Amino acid sequence: MIKPLFSNIVVMLTGTDASIMAAKYAILMAKAYRCRLSMVYVVDTATIRQLTMSKIFIEEESREYERSLEANGTRYLAFVEELAHAKGVPIEREIRRGAIYTEILKVADEKKADLILLGGWEKDRNARDIISHAHREIMVSAKCSVVLVKEPTIDQLFKQA
Repeated sequence: MIKPLFSNIVVMLTGTDASIMAAKYAILMAKAYRCRLSMVYVVDTATIRQLTMSKIFIEEESREYERSLEANGTRYLAFVEELAHAKGVPIEREIRRGAIYTEILKVADEKKADLILLGGWEKDRNARDIISHAHREIMVSAKCSVVLVKEPTIDQLFKQA
């Protein structure tokens, strides 16, 4: 018997509409294919550190911004956990700290992921922003397959499932 192409999925959650779309897509995949699903939000302390060293942020602003990102991550993870629960799909959720792409790749390795899902680029996103950079680094460096989710009808599909 042939081994399934994927059984362990990691989703990079950023809080953007595109990453929520990827989370919904992953929930439907996990439900249909009985996959293990991990949702990961990374507090980008690497960029915060650069902004502090460049004197764009002072220490106090850096700490406040980091706390704000962590609170956002907690909210986004709770939201996608509710979505998954509504579809009867268990998920693992995790907040990491560091460079976004480095942490996502570490989680994928630690969990022996065979698929990473990323939210597609949004039309108003600058190609040089932090999330776009993280996407490129993950696509280039991942040891497993990477899918960029751009399913325009995901909300309808999610409601029907």
